[in-house]
Amino acid sequence: MTGALFEISFFLAAPFWLLMILAPGRRLTARIAASPFTVLPVLALYLIMAVPVFPELWDAVRSPDINTFRDLMALANGAGAIWAQVIAWDLLLGQWMFLEGRRLGISPLVMGPLLVLTILLSPFGLLIFLALRAVLKSRTRPGNSVPNRVGGTTLS
Repeated sequence: MTGALFEISFFLAAPFWLLMILAPGRRLTARIAASPFTVLPVLALYLIMAVPVFPELWDAVRSPDINTFRDLMALANGAGAIWAQVIAWDLLLGQWMFLEGRRLGISPLVMGPLLVLTILLSPFGLLIFLALRAVLKSRTRPGNSVPNRVGGTTLS
């Protein structure tokens, strides 16, 4: 059962990722991306997997140690719970990136690949996005007359 829950956790998040990547201009997509409730189904799976291994989970977070964490990850429910947690937090991160990208006027042709990278390797996607965001913010400071364009979109 834990294996099925492990796999289901990604499929619960996938529709939201697909909306942000494939339908970024839709009003519904922006409304859904603005909601923190998208992660609730994944967090429910997290709880289902975390409760049976709560003592081991508590040990791993109470006093972080690589061996304690390794012991937790050796348990099917432990690995499944950590995976569901990663899926949930990655989705929240992706939603923030999506909304921030829209606010900055970053083209969906740029944001789409960045979101895919974030699904697969969130730290890399986030670092690239933060670098892009910093460049755009530096160009949009008051008094700066440099036109801002990212992926064909003019920023105001």
